[in-house]
Amino acid sequence: MAPPAQTHRSPSPSQPSGKGEVSDLKMQLRQLAGSRAPGTDDAKRELFKKVISCMTIGIDVSSVFSEMVMCSATSDIVLKKMCYLYVGNYAKNNPELALLTINFLQKDCKDEDPMIRGLALRSLCSLRVTNLVEYLVGPLGLGLKDSNSYVRTVAAIGVLKLYHISASTCMDADFPVTLKHLMLNDRDAQVVANCLCSLQEIWGLEATKSEEASTERETLLSKPLIYYLLNRFKEFSEWAQCVVLDLVSKYVPADNNEIFDMMNLLEDRLQHANGAVVLATIKLFLQLTLSMADIHQQVYERIKAPLLTLVSSGGPEQSYAVLSHLHLLVMRAPYIFSADYKHFYCQYNEPFYVKKLKLEMLTAVANESNTYEIVTELCEYAANVDIPMARESIRAVGKIALQQYDVNAIVDRLLQFLEMEKDHVTAETLVLVKDLLRKYPQWSHDCIAVVGNISSKTVQEPKAKAALIWMLGEYAQDMQDAPYILESLVENWEEEHSAEVRLHLLTAVVKCFFRRPPETQKALGAVLAAGVNDFHQDVHDRALLYYRLLQYNVSVAERVVNPPKQAVSVFADTQSNEIKDRIFDEFNSLSVVYQKPSYMFTDKEHRGPFAFSEEIGNLSIGAESTDNVVPAQRIEANDKDLLLSTSDKEESKGSSHNGSAYSAPGYDGSLAAPSQTDLVSLDYKSTPSVASAASAIDDLLGLGLPAAASPPPPRPVLKLNTKAVLAPNTFQQKWRQLPISISQETTISPQGVAAMTTPQALIRHMQGHSIHCIASGGQAPNFKFFFYAQKAEEPSTYLVECIVNSSSCKVQLKIKADDQSTSQAFSELFQSALSKFGFS
Repeated sequence: MAPPAQTHRSPSPSQPSGKGEVSDLKMQLRQLAGSRAPGTDDAKRELFKKVISCMTIGIDVSSVFSEMVMCSATSDIVLKKMCYLYVGNYAKNNPELALLTINFLQKDCKDEDPMIRGLALRSLCSLRVTNLVEYLVGPLGLGLKDSNSYVRTVAAIGVLKLYHISASTCMDADFPVTLKHLMLNDRDAQVVANCLCSLQEIWGLEATKSEEASTERETLLSKPLIYYLLNRFKEFSEWAQCVVLDLVSKYVPADNNEIFDMMNLLEDRLQHANGAVVLATIKLFLQLTLSMADIHQQVYERIKAPLLTLVSSGGPEQSYAVLSHLHLLVMRAPYIFSADYKHFYCQYNEPFYVKKLKLEMLTAVANESNTYEIVTELCEYAANVDIPMARESIRAVGKIALQQYDVNAIVDRLLQFLEMEKDHVTAETLVLVKDLLRKYPQWSHDCIAVVGNISSKTVQEPKAKAALIWMLGEYAQDMQDAPYILESLVENWEEEHSAEVRLHLLTAVVKCFFRRPPETQKALGAVLAAGVNDFHQDVHDRALLYYRLLQYNVSVAERVVNPPKQAVSVFADTQSNEIKDRIFDEFNSLSVVYQKPSYMFTDKEHRGPFAFSEEIGNLSIGAESTDNVVPAQRIEANDKDLLLSTSDKEESKGSSHNGSAYSAPGYDGSLAAPSQTDLVSLDYKSTPSVASAASAIDDLLGLGLPAAASPPPPRPVLKLNTKAVLAPNTFQQKWRQLPISISQETTISPQGVAAMTTPQALIRHMQGHSIHCIASGGQAPNFKFFFYAQKAEEPSTYLVECIVNSSSCKVQLKIKADDQSTSQAFSELFQSALSKFGFS
């Protein structure tokens, strides 16, 4: 039988045809290397396309390096570009092969065609091979003096590339001086802009090393240079205009007249078609007028129209970027934008991320005059088939209600949502009704009348179910079926997987018991028994607390669990004013889009000297550090408020208590509390009189808890290596790779706070407990430490991030461990050592 016919696929430059393609390409390139026959360049183009295609999709084609270099001897500029692209990609990882390119690149730097000269110089500077630095100085010097502006433009950026490869070579060749001369005298505006960019970065980095460079950096902000750049402003490209505007925004004008002159000169940039130029101009105007309140407000009025035009004229990505900046301005001055609220209405064809941002802006601009129209629009969105959009719109309505605008109408609208009989709408509305009742208790009668008709079986989302249970407990006297609903929920305790719901159910039943004891007696006994035996530590502890309170004194328990409550006046904001001001200072950057200061999302290389880094490289403990501590750059004093990241608490949500290995001893009727201080103790002894009262409570509730069981065997004591050593790079690598085992908040004693005059005091104390510090930083009231410890007999390491707030005596802990099973034991050991600080 004949073998099946082979199917032949036509070769495609975008798809490799097989494993042997690289070898075929190498052979074909070698055949064409010395050929000068007609059509050779066309054949080379096809082969070069295939090589670049393979390189793009991740196939290693470094084996054809020498053949590509041999084929580069051509006058075809397209071939040159592809060859330079290939060489730039592989030269850094193959320094030996990069030597092959030097001859033809240096030759091309002297070509008659300025385009080839520029491309060759750019490729030569992009090799990024330290051993080849000596070959860059000559071509760069010639390029800076080239008669063609394109070559000078490339050379100006090439100097910056050389500086990053070898700063000493760049400075010894006096290239910054040449760049400064070009910047002040060159006829081509793009050359001037490139020189400015290079000088800003070079002098900015060199300023820490020499006073001369620091002085040169200051000259960039001198009045003559700023005026020179502004007078040539319209010659610059859009990109260069943004660079100049960013530089001008750092300049401090001498008086108001100078400010007005600059603003008049640049006002036409607000009508520019490029959004980057408009935003850069707006940033400059806002910063120039910060000290002039009236003019600052006029700037807000002036920039509204350009920003709204950019929102409507670009694609969704541009709209989102501009809307993010507009949102920042709206948050700072909502009254100025309150009349333009209709511009923030959502369009049907906009992506969700744009719609969500617009909803936030509608919430911010709502006031007495426009609340009705805004809420009416938001209620339309609540019926949207897009469930996330419907949820966000309902939340927006709730936020407006909490701002005390037209509360009567908004409450009626929210209650109408409950009648829509859509699960997601009901869930979001219940959460909002709970918050409204906390702030406006006078609306309880109307809200409870509607909420009472909702079946708990139809509410499945944990937050919504928790809100419903809270209302059942808080307003049990107004809801006829509250005890029976709670009883049915207690019967399904084992099926409830959310700890949040179980906690709310526990509290709600106890509250209901104090208001309607006969009807809730059975449910209370069942929920306390279930809570004490619950695997979740928080639920277990709360149930135990309620149980002991009831044993001690029912009246005291009622005052503790169900005291008179005051209406909540203000709900906590998600961002501090300091964070918002920092974002405003970084206007026209990704900080505005991310709604975070740059230090929260950039690596330590690019954060600048003022920003706090979560990497240990930016931490230090000063001269008194021990041998195991790595000295590093200090944090400047004015940024102590940046120690705590707003996302720290959310990084490992729920990981601090679940699955705890702690096991409480059994409890029976003999447990009692002779004094208030013993209510949270686990090992006090009962007295006969209190024991009899406890027994009566058990009989009343029908708890029937088992007799005291024998205590569990003691947990093995965790022993630490007293001479543990960990290299800084190893710590950093482990910190990035290991997941967070425990994230929790604890306290430090006032004596400990008093003892912490410097970070070194705590470091020495913890080292006495075999817990070593790798780095630290900050100053009062916020201190940040990175500790490590190792097991005595195993190569297992524990890493700790410890943030101490001396003003509130609070300590934030994040623990990572090679052995996750012993994380809790180490956490207890660490907290025990911390609790002794200041007493020894």
